[in-house]
Amino acid sequence: MNVLIIGSGGREHAIAWRISKSPLLSKLYIAPGNAGTMAYGDNILLDINNYSDVICFCKEKQIALVLVGPEIPLANGLVDALSASGIRCFGPSRAAAEIEASKAFAKKFMARHKIPTARFEIFSKVEEALAYLQNVDYPVVIKASGLAAGKGVILPETSEEATSTVEAMLAKNEFGAAGREIVIEERLRGQEVSLMAFTDGVSVAPMIAAQDHKRLLDGDNGPNTGGMGAYAPASVFTKALLRHTLKSVLKPAVNGLRNEGRPFIGVLYAGLMLAQDGVRVLEFNCRFGDPEAQVVLPLLATDLIEIADACVDGRLADIDVRWKTGTAVCVVLAANGYPVKYENGKVVSFRALPEDMFCFHAGTQSDGKNIITSGGRVFGLTAWANNVETAVQKVYSNVDKFSFEGMLYRKDIAHFALSNPFSSNKYSA
Repeated sequence: MNVLIIGSGGREHAIAWRISKSPLLSKLYIAPGNAGTMAYGDNILLDINNYSDVICFCKEKQIALVLVGPEIPLANGLVDALSASGIRCFGPSRAAAEIEASKAFAKKFMARHKIPTARFEIFSKVEEALAYLQNVDYPVVIKASGLAAGKGVILPETSEEATSTVEAMLAKNEFGAAGREIVIEERLRGQEVSLMAFTDGVSVAPMIAAQDHKRLLDGDNGPNTGGMGAYAPASVFTKALLRHTLKSVLKPAVNGLRNEGRPFIGVLYAGLMLAQDGVRVLEFNCRFGDPEAQVVLPLLATDLIEIADACVDGRLADIDVRWKTGTAVCVVLAANGYPVKYENGKVVSFRALPEDMFCFHAGTQSDGKNIITSGGRVFGLTAWANNVETAVQKVYSNVDKFSFEGMLYRKDIAHFALSNPFSSNKYSA
């Protein structure tokens, strides 16, 4: 079948790489893609906000399946427009994608369906939010309710910082439309885990759990980013925890969305906190995580097209979703100044990698002669091995095969797995 992938980042390169291995694939297109996706199909300059153009392209190229990578086109209703024209899409409708597009909606949805999460309040007026901060009796996290590219979550360390964050979002409009409504919630302590699942709106097939590293600097310091690296499986997330989370989080979410007239088809991502009193949901996303996809998809044994096709047709229960043994580790190579201001157009040089390694392009493009940087996160260097120690050693021993001016990366990805301080978690099997 002919397949179209929407997106241009490392996640979309990982999807293209995985799909390219499918015997079901006839022709692959990526819109717009990056310098890495060109190896697997045709990069297409297509305005994904012009639904008529996307529909015409799909019909002209006889696209049998569209996979939408990023959250923005999902939240804007691309799947709705394509589906209305008879084009099959792996991804949620606009209504279902609101579980990521609005943190306020997601928190109220979790409260309605008794999905465990942190205590919270929602505000759109600065005076009310500041008054709440004066009386709240727990440390807080302040979140822009709308989509903010992974940068709308602030963990203030002082009351002054909390006040300035509220003012920046609600009074100064520094977060744009994403910050017109905010969520102030309890700041939970523990390890974070990313658990994604395939779903056709009824059945749920969980993936292996991953741990992302959001902070820019080693030791989980510095500002939040879209993600500086990840590894899977997350050693702290036991089989017992998976069973517990499937029952208390994923299935109630999928059932709740369906019962509210928002059936969810695609990848539902639960960002979890393993708190001392149990699993709590920090957020839901409506697509593959990035960079989680770069460590989960290399360990997927079942054909991704087969899974996506079954989800669209409502027959996921008939698919045996299988996983390889071993561990994958991804280290993001980012541009100097990320996540705030960074320069593009830096020429990249790189050398060949050994087996069981892959470099997923994120912010790259070709100028005809060279690969140049075109984003804050440039590459996701991924290695897989029988164990996490070997995968970590392999990925870091090959970082020097990539270079561009100002390249930066964390040197402690997967440190949770290497230290495993939560080995006595109360949910351990």
